[in-house]
Amino acid sequence: MPPELTRIVFAAIVATLAVAAPAAAADGDLVKRGENLYGQYCVACHGMNGAGVLQPKPIGAARGRAQGEQNGLGPSLRGVGAEAAHFYLSTGYMPLPHIGVQPRRSKVFLRPGQISALIAYVDSLGSGPPIPTPHPERGDISLGQKTFTDRCAGCHQVVAEGGYVTGAIPPPLEDATPRQIAEAVRIGPNVMPRFSRKSLTAHELDSIIAYVQYAKHPDDRGGWALGHLGPVPEGLVTWFLAAVVLVFTCMTIGKRFGHE
Repeated sequence: MPPELTRIVFAAIVATLAVAAPAAAADGDLVKRGENLYGQYCVACHGMNGAGVLQPKPIGAARGRAQGEQNGLGPSLRGVGAEAAHFYLSTGYMPLPHIGVQPRRSKVFLRPGQISALIAYVDSLGSGPPIPTPHPERGDISLGQKTFTDRCAGCHQVVAEGGYVTGAIPPPLEDATPRQIAEAVRIGPNVMPRFSRKSLTAHELDSIIAYVQYAKHPDDRGGWALGHLGPVPEGLVTWFLAAVVLVFTCMTIGKRFGHE
């Protein structure tokens, strides 16, 4: 190799190492900060080094568990990756106010820098999926509505306003971001089933997200929206109006026959 070319290659290697070293140091500092925050907010439930904390079953307890029964104080976080950490922290699902309650969307009291550090630490515990980047603009709203109705409406209701199931309350999706929806579909929080890329393709997921985004502000073509809660409020309003009409009719007939 000519001396001039050798010097150029050597300079390129030195420059690469000079850039990579501070970046690696910065990543290490972020993970270290996340470890400190983990010890403050997470270790009581998820154990040292994210190993999880199991809750021993009583002697003679049957195998298996109901939807509302915990098999541990906190599951292992090894291998869940940045995807799960971002979902639970960005939605306020974690940290829990106390053990045993269903994770629910709440005010996020951790600062963005703290969340980034915790995500980096959890991601360092084992190889896991990264934070996804969905593309709802590539989805099809019609396909999304059909897929959401088939896969999700049984719990979240057809216009994503939430519902009730055994042992849990599926939340409304009005505050969910496209990224959080994609994360929830892949990780299956609480009693929600997990949908793999084989059972739900990327295009189907993008279409579901596009439909949910549309359902937040649907195009109501006349009539009353009634909170978009489906047949229950519609039926109640119908019965209320019918009752008023029935009472008015009875009063009219009564007055008429009363004067005769």
